[in-house]
Amino acid sequence: MTTPAQPPADTGVPASAPAALAGQETSPGSPPPSAPGEAGEAGEAGEAGAGGSASLWRDRQFRRFWSAQSVSEFGDRVSELALPLIAVTLLNASPSQVGFLTAAVWLPNLASLFIGTWVDQHRDKRPLMIAADLVRTVLLLSLPVAYWLDILSLGQLYAIAILAGTAHVVFNTAYASFFVRLVKREQYLEANSKLASTRSISFIAGPAVGGLLIQWLTAPIALLVDALSFLFSAFQVSRLKVEPGAADDGEESLLTRARAGMKYLLKHPYLRASLGCATTVNFFNMIGMALLVLFASRNLGLSAGTIGVAFGVGASGGLVGALAANRLARLIGAGRLIALGSVVFPASLGIVALAGGPVWMRAATVAAAEFVGGFAVMCFDVPLNSLQASVTHDHMRSRVAGAFSSINYGVRPLGAVIGGLLGTWLGVRETLLISAAGGLLAVLWLLPSPIIRTRDLDGLEPPAM
Repeated sequence: MTTPAQPPADTGVPASAPAALAGQETSPGSPPPSAPGEAGEAGEAGEAGAGGSASLWRDRQFRRFWSAQSVSEFGDRVSELALPLIAVTLLNASPSQVGFLTAAVWLPNLASLFIGTWVDQHRDKRPLMIAADLVRTVLLLSLPVAYWLDILSLGQLYAIAILAGTAHVVFNTAYASFFVRLVKREQYLEANSKLASTRSISFIAGPAVGGLLIQWLTAPIALLVDALSFLFSAFQVSRLKVEPGAADDGEESLLTRARAGMKYLLKHPYLRASLGCATTVNFFNMIGMALLVLFASRNLGLSAGTIGVAFGVGASGGLVGALAANRLARLIGAGRLIALGSVVFPASLGIVALAGGPVWMRAATVAAAEFVGGFAVMCFDVPLNSLQASVTHDHMRSRVAGAFSSINYGVRPLGAVIGGLLGTWLGVRETLLISAAGGLLAVLWLLPSPIIRTRDLDGLEPPAM
């Protein structure tokens, strides 16, 4: 269970094509993870303090949730490396087939608007989150079984990607309303920073450990680690005692409520701009990210272990960015930091495309690109997620999360397919450069919006709609 925070974050850059299959990555512009208003039930149950930065360390409920996220994040890092390597090394997948695999992972997000509306009808979102974790446990376990039986195929990978992606959407939309019951309004930045820091730490150690496990056990067997991490996440979430919120039990049809969520999102001055920016980043980012592991393995000739170490070393940038985001937001303003992150993050893929020379230099270039991208995406995600949480009405939370994901994540299958086709037609290195250049357009959404003028979150309230 990773929260909606390189690759958050929710909030996250998938290190490989099927990142969502591994968990809830919080990619740039994740749906708002929490809502303003009534928070504190969980904190009171968990012996939270009266507020302030120290209270989350004393909050038993948050610590339990945090532990679930932390374990699952490390499992995710194994899958994010193992899944594309299964396709590339065991099934000899072409660039276009790898692109289709990535597209399959994100395809269910096209239905996020309706899934989020359906989730809104459930008062207690926790059982939905637990069920989503358990479904992904079973799906991931099927891969090593198929490998042992010698029946592993690309068709199975595609099917599992779609089913696990659907479970991912259910979890994310339920989490959007659940988190407000867990964290108080004044703790949004601190909570997002802590969750993003854990994710970043997993990107430092996880890929290196995952690469070694893959070389030692083979990629399908290494997936057992992530399957067990989802099981642990389900167990920890089941132990949380969080007061359920109100269900959306109006008389309107599912289609009517879904339409209302989309209308709210597209008319909201903050959310509309953040959606446009994040969607542009994710579309162009997925063009390159769909081919990143393939490029590192085939074009650069790096082994699974070397790729894992390069990703792990580079991911320290995400940890530094997560720790620095809060302070940088206060120093230069939250809006300016979001804009800066939206420029630097997509440009980092261009660094990978320049890799060459001896093996150590190729690996170092990949690590440098990951460091820059990880730092930048945290500077983008942490303040943006907190800003979105502050300006979204509570009763619209899951519907908005679903509508946001339908567009923001829905473009990813298109980006992945285009990336695969461009990689086959123009070459993988050239496609990475196109991905980096196109992502720079994302900042244009922020320039005329109120986001760029936002210095801090104090006093921000949902606008009258």
